[in-house]
Order: sequence, then C-alpha cells, then structure tokens
Amino acid sequence: VQLQASGGGLVQAGGSLRLSCVTSGRTFSIYGMGWFRQAPREEREFVAAINYNGKAISYADSVKGRFTISRDNAKNTVYLQMNSLKPEDTAVYYCASDRGSYNNYVRSGPLNYDYWGQETQVTVSS
Repeated sequence: VQLQASGGGLVQAGGSLRLSCVTSGRTFSIYGMGWFRQAPREEREFVAAINYNGKAISYADSVKGRFTISRDNAKNTVYLQMNSLKPEDTAVYYCASDRGSYNNYVRSGPLNYDYWGQETQVTVSS
C-alpha cells in the first residue's frame, strides 16, 4: 500500500493550497482517510478526516471554517483544501488511511491509521 501526497509549498498568509493524496495497493473506496500535521518540535496533530463514503467528516478546531477535506473514490484521491492560511499552519502534512473499512464515523487518533503517506511541507509566511 502506498500513499502519495502532493501539493505543499510556500504561500503568504491568507493564501490557499490544495493537498492531494493518491492511494494505491488498497481498495481506497472502503477506507476512511485523514490528514495530520507536525510542526517543528511539536507532536503530530489531527487536521481532518473523512469516512469511506464522504458522509462523515471531522476537523480540528484550529482549521474549522478554513480547511475542507474531500475525496474522489474514482481517482483514489483524498484532498485537503486549505484557505485563509496562517503562519501557524506551517508544518509537514501527512495523509493516512484508516485501519477499519466501511466505518460510518471518523477517527482523529493517529493509532487508528495504518498506512501513511510521505510528508509534504506547507510553509505560510507572514
């Protein structure tokens, strides 16, 4: 199983970025997906998650109203649209695939995810 994340970069505060994560080697459409981030000297933290059919979604309080998670099961891809970016959003971002299938809920704990993509750096300048 491989998760390939892309879309990070350098942006000014108030700008936008869209992260993408393509999954291969697993039936993408039956697993929930999550995005996490880790800033320097900080613990990895939950950002957003979406269940297998897109009907359950959750966000960290720090990104509510600014970030949107979505998925395209036909393309095996999960997205994270990030708007109104702030310097405190600067971190490496990771996508991850939930251990469970056909869940009608989402989970925020990283131990609930068994496959992880490589990091993609997001840097927001002030």
